[in-house]
Amino acid sequence: MNTALRRQEEKERRRGEIVAAAAELALRQGWDMVTMDAVARQARLSRALVYLYFKDKTALQAALCEVAGAFLHQRFADAVARHACGRDQCEAIGRAYVAFAAEMPHFFEAMSRFEARKPETSDPQSADLRALDGGERIKTLMEQAIERGIADGSIRTDAGDPRMIGIALWGMTHGIIQVAATKAALIARRGVSTGAVIDQAFLMLRRALTPPGTA
Repeated sequence: MNTALRRQEEKERRRGEIVAAAAELALRQGWDMVTMDAVARQARLSRALVYLYFKDKTALQAALCEVAGAFLHQRFADAVARHACGRDQCEAIGRAYVAFAAEMPHFFEAMSRFEARKPETSDPQSADLRALDGGERIKTLMEQAIERGIADGSIRTDAGDPRMIGIALWGMTHGIIQVAATKAALIARRGVSTGAVIDQAFLMLRRALTPPGTA
């Protein structure tokens, strides 16, 4: 192995250690409480070295989103592989997103915050751009499932442009996850569980996509 390759691999390994340390802290105490100093201590690295890889906490957040997006993409791909028809694949993707938010809340929070701000994309190698590219790959999986459903007859042909359907489904699923997470007490006061609300949302989406006269 040549010296340049070894240096690049070492650089990527060290970068991964820093992001993993940030993820661990975010899981334990929430992203707002994470500081660059704390990340350096968690990774057992100097503060200066952490700043050499990430200029600030915002850049580190983008890198965290890049990792989160890779996890989410794999979960979506696995969900798609378990079903044959496009409509079932779409629902499986949505439910995988719900499970991801419940099991990896620090990653879900990081992605939500990242999507709520205007990313810096001027640097082709920036973590922002890589996180955005990861998001595009995720959306492409959903669009492909929608196109498959239209082709196999499990999704109505007049439902609309698969790109627009995908964005709408993502927005509605993201919204119901946030409502279930932040309004659980209010929902419970109405005698309803958050799980039942999520199931109702998926039932409504399924009915909206299914061609008339089919199950």
